[in-house]
Amino acid sequence: MTGIANNRSIAWGIAQQLHQAGANLGITYLPDDKGRYEKKVAELVEPLNPSLFLPCNVQDDSQIDATAEAIRQQWGHLDILIHCLAFANKEDLTGGFSETSRQGFSLALDVSAYSLIQLTRAVKPLMTHGGSIVTLTYLGGVRVIPNYNVMGIAKAALEMNVRYLASELGPEKIRVNAISAGPIRTLASSAVGGILDMIHHVETVAPLRRTVTQTEVGNTAAFLCSDLSSGITGQILYVDAGYEIMGMG
Repeated sequence: MTGIANNRSIAWGIAQQLHQAGANLGITYLPDDKGRYEKKVAELVEPLNPSLFLPCNVQDDSQIDATAEAIRQQWGHLDILIHCLAFANKEDLTGGFSETSRQGFSLALDVSAYSLIQLTRAVKPLMTHGGSIVTLTYLGGVRVIPNYNVMGIAKAALEMNVRYLASELGPEKIRVNAISAGPIRTLASSAVGGILDMIHHVETVAPLRRTVTQTEVGNTAAFLCSDLSSGITGQILYVDAGYEIMGMG
């Protein structure tokens, strides 16, 4: 389980639902010099009683490999990988898309899309009984969303990653899917200019006249990680109160 930052994270909603479904959880956190993230995430996930709690900066291949090795030593195999990682410089999430810096473009694609490839590479030898890999995307990967900018490019890449990985890993009974969640106010989404306007717009236009909750996304992830979804792979499942179907808004 990657990507838990605080109790508003979508990853936190997924972790709770997987725990409720009986999963034995391993949690990773982003290490920093002062250990702030480690302390914050450790306190948050304590009720879930994770049997693994590991540092993993996905821009460091050695930490990815160390995470996979810790899983091998502790569990011997892995059934589920949850990828809830995305990042872009705040200045690249507002204003004109053509002003995106080269460094900002590379950073967003590295953390938000390439990390799924590297994590999958590291853990696929552990999925000896098959498995389920689930990542998080957003409508901004297929449609223009104001201020989403470079993150839209990263999500488009992420969604193609899902399809190529699903094709490659299907013969090994490893399924790869993505959840395209409606906008939820999280630490990550707060960096996107006009996020509150975006949420209010969805609440006005979506067929259910609301946006979605962490729990609803978590329930969908639990479904995709279970045998109930055994015939589903390479798919983008929209959990957005129906907003994606609307032609005018």
